[in-house]
Amino acid sequence: MFNSLGLACLVLGANAALPNMAKSEYPVMFILSLAIGGLIGTKMDLSGRIDRLNARLNTKRKTENNSLQGLVTGLLLYCIGSFSIVGPVLSSLSDSHGWAFNEPNNTFLYTNATLDLVTSAVLAASYGWIMLLAAPILFCWQGLFYLIAYFFGDGMPEPMRVELTIIGGVLIISSGLGILGIKDCKTVNLLPSLLVPVIFYIIKGMIM
Repeated sequence: MFNSLGLACLVLGANAALPNMAKSEYPVMFILSLAIGGLIGTKMDLSGRIDRLNARLNTKRKTENNSLQGLVTGLLLYCIGSFSIVGPVLSSLSDSHGWAFNEPNNTFLYTNATLDLVTSAVLAASYGWIMLLAAPILFCWQGLFYLIAYFFGDGMPEPMRVELTIIGGVLIISSGLGILGIKDCKTVNLLPSLLVPVIFYIIKGMIM
């Protein structure tokens, strides 16, 4: 099960990152984002905090299941990608004039939900009940993009979405390498890299 999950992470991560690299306005941004985010995450010792918390949970349950790392992997798989970001945006924009006038376009959301159902079944079989915690986090993640699109009209800028998808794809690959036991890249320490393009495009929008 773990080998299958690790291989799936490698394929899904590559599928998210590689097609979007050609669309990037700044091809080196994902490198800088990973470097800056990795420095921040290492300084904050995010991976160490997760490991220590996971060790305490395992001591209480008398198990050796790395469940919190599994939760992080699941959240990356659920939250990164076009369906997870574009889905709530399209749903919000198609409903911008109210439910009575315009049928919401939920196709991407339904497709994403189907994919997440399969992924969650595999993850739950590997890591157990803790994967239930991913549901409220995913709800807040997609709800955030729904509200951004609803209030601002055009949602997330396309260049920002491209950069987030590239970085997210790399992080999913990193998780896959860890699951397969090839290399522990301390994926949790790299999570702050997702904030770098967001901050960059916010500042760019304020200046321009």
